[in-house]
Amino acid sequence: MLTATLIKEDYSLEDFMVNPPPHMEWVDGELVEKNGMTLKHGGIQYKLARYWDDYKESSGQGGKIYTDVPCRTKKQGRYPDVAYLTHELVTEFGNLATLPQSFPLSAEIVSPTDIAEDVFLKAQEYLESGGEEVWLVFPESKWVMVITENQGLMFTSGKVVITQKVLIGFSVAVDDLLA
Repeated sequence: MLTATLIKEDYSLEDFMVNPPPHMEWVDGELVEKNGMTLKHGGIQYKLARYWDDYKESSGQGGKIYTDVPCRTKKQGRYPDVAYLTHELVTEFGNLATLPQSFPLSAEIVSPTDIAEDVFLKAQEYLESGGEEVWLVFPESKWVMVITENQGLMFTSGKVVITQKVLIGFSVAVDDLLA
């Protein structure tokens, strides 16, 4: 069955908050389609969400793991590839259409069509809007960058990525995540 989402021409950030269209972000006053997703991208997204969820459960930290779910930064409407929301924030915001802030922990799986500067600006947006930690996953170069307000760390093949501020104690080998 084919369905279409009708979007009015003057679609605002407030409209996005109430009715976020799937696979589209609200950027600089316009709806922009999230594209460039590959099978590799989807597989890494699923694997990272599963790893975070398994760890969240085993460590007793609670909360929820999401994929492709909308949030608002200070000036944009975004859909992080993978995101973690603490138990407290699930209780406060879990029934809204769009999270009114960034997720405490977000990950973006960088697609071959992504522009590097845009990816880094998105990470900065997340951090300026309530996010505490952002993972940028580069499948082709086999890099994972973990960015917080005060530091940026690079993990490469043969290394183990470790959370810095959220889901404390989580770690995964870069090679396992990107295999």
